Amino acid sequence: MGSTPSLPVSSQCKILRCNSDYVAATLHLRGPDRGAAFCTALRSYSLCTRRTARTCRGDLAFHSAVHGIEDLMIQNNCSKEGPTAPPRPRPPAPNPHAFESLDICDYERSFLYKHGRPPSFQHCAAFGDPHIRTFHDDFHTCRVEGSWPLLDNDYLFVQATSSPVAKGSNATVTIKLTIIFKNMKECIDQKVYQAELDNVPAAFQDGSVNGGARPGGSSLTIWERSPGRHVEIHADYIGTTIAVRQAGRQLSFSIRAAEEVARAFTEEQDLQLCVGGCPRSQRMSRSPRGRGRVPAETARALCREMLPVEDVYFQSCVFDVVTSGDTNFTMAAHGALEDARLFLPDAEKLHIFQAGGGCPLTSPSFLLLLFLLPCGLWAVLLHF
Repeated sequence: MGSTPSLPVSSQCKILRCNSDYVAATLHLRGPDRGAAFCTALRSYSLCTRRTARTCRGDLAFHSAVHGIEDLMIQNNCSKEGPTAPPRPRPPAPNPHAFESLDICDYERSFLYKHGRPPSFQHCAAFGDPHIRTFHDDFHTCRVEGSWPLLDNDYLFVQATSSPVAKGSNATVTIKLTIIFKNMKECIDQKVYQAELDNVPAAFQDGSVNGGARPGGSSLTIWERSPGRHVEIHADYIGTTIAVRQAGRQLSFSIRAAEEVARAFTEEQDLQLCVGGCPRSQRMSRSPRGRGRVPAETARALCREMLPVEDVYFQSCVFDVVTSGDTNFTMAAHGALEDARLFLPDAEKLHIFQAGGGCPLTSPSFLLLLFLLPCGLWAVLLHF
């Protein structure tokens, strides 16, 4: 009886090749219109893992990739049946150190190569009064006047400067944003971006539009979406995108940051509105009290045109229009919601529902509880 032939040495787990093929296929797919191409890439990724499954049974990167693919297909409503991309031609044997040196300034690609799965992301926004949506999906309305840090970590420092929305009002709006991208190895020189009312530039303070002369300088770029009104800053070296907008007489800030980047801070860097929200002493209710500059029902009608779902973005819109009398605040809330739609990794968390600004409910299915809980009763009594 003959012996079973052993597998050739070349038959080994090829999960890193699957990972790199997926990265190459999705590297330039961005935004809400990536749909069909992204699903094709995911199906191809899944097919590649199945082909190498036999030799990857004990490989953690392989199992992590398989679970990651399943999650991404569910999140993006991808069918398991459908077209796949043809496999890439096999390249010449690479230098084992080439990938690291080539892609150190491409965070997403490097993370996927090292961990066998895409990185996790978090979203924060500050708009209107200002209203803060934290990385943890808490939502606060603040009266913060003066300068306050939105972020302060190893990679980024973001400071918002606010002033009263109207004379004698406790409500404030952001009138200046300062963003510092800190030095990072081969990738970028330190860059400072600053926006003020009626001055939302498409360049850093030194006049440049990228990360400088270092080898990875192109991994930090500014894109002008609407002249003088809306810019996006892409910091690919840290897997981060920032949007700055002006609507009416206020600035807004939104960020999609890699989780690893968002958490890269020490205990001394404890005051970050994107991390902890507003200090309790600075929080305000979004329920209108007293006499506003615009009737509440008028504000509700204006906001409903831009925001058909009555979530915290809608509540914030009504509060801002009533308080300021400026109908441009409908655009501020709408812009923040559009950024969240683009930046949030989990579409289920797009809408946040709160009762009177005090009881967060992060899923529409929880709305029925408004009629069962004391906080819900309070919301009904204060409903404007």
